[in-house]
Amino acid sequence: MSAPLTPMAMVRAPWRHRTLLFQLVRREILGRYRGSFLGIAWAVLHPLVLLAVYTFIFRVVFQARWGAEHATTEDFALMLFAGLVVFQLFAECFQRAPHLVLQNPNYVTKVVFPLEILPWVSLASAVFQAAIGFGVLTAATAILRPQALHWTALAVPVLLVPLCGVILGLSWFLAALGVYVRDLGPLVQLGTTVLMFLSPIFYPASALPERFRGLLALNPLLPSIEMVRDALLRGALPDPAVMLAWCAAGLLAAWAGFAWFQKTRTGFADVL
Repeated sequence: MSAPLTPMAMVRAPWRHRTLLFQLVRREILGRYRGSFLGIAWAVLHPLVLLAVYTFIFRVVFQARWGAEHATTEDFALMLFAGLVVFQLFAECFQRAPHLVLQNPNYVTKVVFPLEILPWVSLASAVFQAAIGFGVLTAATAILRPQALHWTALAVPVLLVPLCGVILGLSWFLAALGVYVRDLGPLVQLGTTVLMFLSPIFYPASALPERFRGLLALNPLLPSIEMVRDALLRGALPDPAVMLAWCAAGLLAAWAGFAWFQKTRTGFADVL
C-alpha cells in the first residue's frame, strides 16, 4: 500500500508518533551535550561567542553600520544576532537533511519505523536551540537597549511558523534525495555558506544595490529575518496579507517535500 500524501497525513504524523518523537528529540538534545564539562550551558555560550566574534569583525574591524537609525555598536550587535538566530535555525536542519535517512539505515531495512518523523526531530532540536538564542537576545536587548523591547516580541514564535514549514519541506526533499545522490551533503554545506552571506544577516536588506534586490527576494530567509527584527527590536508586526501569503508558501513547501519523500521512500531499502 502506498504511503499517504495528503497535507493532513503530514500534520497527523507527529501527533500519531508523539511519544516516539518526544523520546528522539530528548535523546538528541541531551546527547549533544552529554560528556561535556559545561553541558547544556553550551547552548547559551555558543550563540554568545558567535555574536561577539561577528560583532567585532563587522563592527570594529570593518566599521559596518546598520543605517542611520541603528548606528551604535549595541544596535548593530542586536540586529546581527536576530538574523543569526533565524539563520542558525534554518542552517542546522538544512545541513543535516541529506543525512537523515543515510545515517539511520536500520530504520529502513530492519525495523518498521515512521521515517517521515525524522525531519520533525531535526526541526524540534533546532527550535530548542533557537529558543535559547532568542532568550539570550531578549536579555541582551533588555540590558543594552531596554527602550527597544516591545510586546510584539511575543509574536516571534508565530512569525517563524512559515519558515518551519519551508524547513520541513526542504528536509523531506533533501533526506530522500540524499539516499540516491551521495554528493548532496557537500553541496548543501557549500550552499549554506553562500546563503549566509546572501541573507540580510550582516547588513540590512536596504544596503543591497537595487539591481540585486530581486535576487534577495528569492531567499526564503528574508521574510522571517525581517519580520523577527521588526517584532523584536522595532515593535512592528507584518501586514496580515503578507503574513498570510508567507504561511501559504510555507504550507505548500512542506506538503511538496512531504509528498516527494513519501513517493520516493519505497526505494530506500534497495539503495541502503
